[in-house]
Amino acid sequence: MTIKDTPQEWEIRATDTPFVGNKTSVRTDDVVMPDGSVVRRDYQVHPGSVAVLAIDDEDRVLLIKQYRHPVRHKLWEIPAGLLDIPGENPLHAAQRELYEEAHVKAEDWRVLTDVYTTAGGCDEAVRIFLARDLSEADGERFEVEDEEADLEHARVPLAQLVRGVLAGELHNNCLVVGVLSLVAARAGNGLEALRPAEAPWPARPFVA
Repeated sequence: MTIKDTPQEWEIRATDTPFVGNKTSVRTDDVVMPDGSVVRRDYQVHPGSVAVLAIDDEDRVLLIKQYRHPVRHKLWEIPAGLLDIPGENPLHAAQRELYEEAHVKAEDWRVLTDVYTTAGGCDEAVRIFLARDLSEADGERFEVEDEEADLEHARVPLAQLVRGVLAGELHNNCLVVGVLSLVAARAGNGLEALRPAEAPWPARPFVA
């Protein structure tokens, strides 16, 4: 048996969009089940995101701490952001987020992993990149606003983050998945075996 997710689309009898927000919307679909019954499913429609696990030469991960209103927490996270333009190259979006949130650039980029964040209630897909060979970005710092105006920055040893994840002290999904994926990649075939930075991404197709 091949353990691999497979695309599939069940019949939709009716669809509606009862809410449209600034970046996302809510859709209601009447979906035909295998037994022929029709069930209503509500879910968030999301443009997709990128995240960057940037690690320096001292094996420290670049983190930001940001207030997240839905969960009423300030969370330690890795830099991340939305795919602002349909069909946008996710590598370019990741480079932009690393610059805007941390004023850092990286010379070596790989795809670390791809995930659906909440497949039961949202169609958000996230590509998490590994960025290495870090340096200060050129030019002026990006002008931040809203929650981002209160960002905290830190570089934290990878081993400390692993302990924090397993202790239940760190909760951001991209940080958790990224950190544990990096450890798994190192223990497996090594970082050079990771996919190239512009590897295909069926969940959010793009032009390289």
